[in-house]
Amino acid sequence: MNFFKTLVAGAATFVAAHTATFAPANADTVQEIVNRGVLNVAVQTQGPPFSFVDKHGERTGFAVEVVKLIAQDMGVEIEFQDYEWKGLIPSLLAEKVDFIAADMTPTPQRALQLVFTEPFYYSDVVAYVAGGSEAATWQDLNTEGVKIGVPQASSHVKFVRDNMPNATVVELSGGSPAVAQALSVGRVNAGVTSREIATQFTTEFEGVRVLDGTIVQSPLSFPVRPTDTHLESWLNNWFRIKKADRTIERMLDYWVHTDAWEVDHK
Repeated sequence: MNFFKTLVAGAATFVAAHTATFAPANADTVQEIVNRGVLNVAVQTQGPPFSFVDKHGERTGFAVEVVKLIAQDMGVEIEFQDYEWKGLIPSLLAEKVDFIAADMTPTPQRALQLVFTEPFYYSDVVAYVAGGSEAATWQDLNTEGVKIGVPQASSHVKFVRDNMPNATVVELSGGSPAVAQALSVGRVNAGVTSREIATQFTTEFEGVRVLDGTIVQSPLSFPVRPTDTHLESWLNNWFRIKKADRTIERMLDYWVHTDAWEVDHK
């Protein structure tokens, strides 16, 4: 009996001494943001209407202005960190930022590493070509020898491979603007991006036009780290409130559904 008591006492001492070692971390990113007084957000300067630098030299766009409102409701300052598209997810996983504010699709592959908020918008993914192209619809691009440019590491890579398997995918660093530039100099025959961004390219690059048809509809969300359940919940709650009071609707009308933003920013 004495041996048994000694064994139990020893086990209790071991557990007490090592509880801190084996206990899971309980860090709350929301509280950390509030305590430091700064919200760190990863963005990409991909061009209007989601994230760009306007004529005043200020970063703006739909995603950027959403984050500014989020920071305001948190009562903190905001710091944007600009990355190439392929650097967005690594920056989040390395804890350099609190979340990513970009028009990112919550694909099953990305969801293996990240947790996504509820979609705040569904965007049409389309193809666009230069003036010399004879293509009328995106299906016309599904031909051997046709080179379709897409941002490196974007969900558009899969969209093209799944829906236009006969074409060749060309991944380009620098986001959608780099693809449009490659199209303008003949490096690729077409580009694929959201309808909103493609429409902007028709005004920035002579002869560029959007082909008929929607390749896919892509939900857009903000990702956080899998352990940041409070932050995920807070953001989802924020989006629900701002949809209910029509804030998101008004912002989409200004930035995405119309060209109203051009007077103030272009």
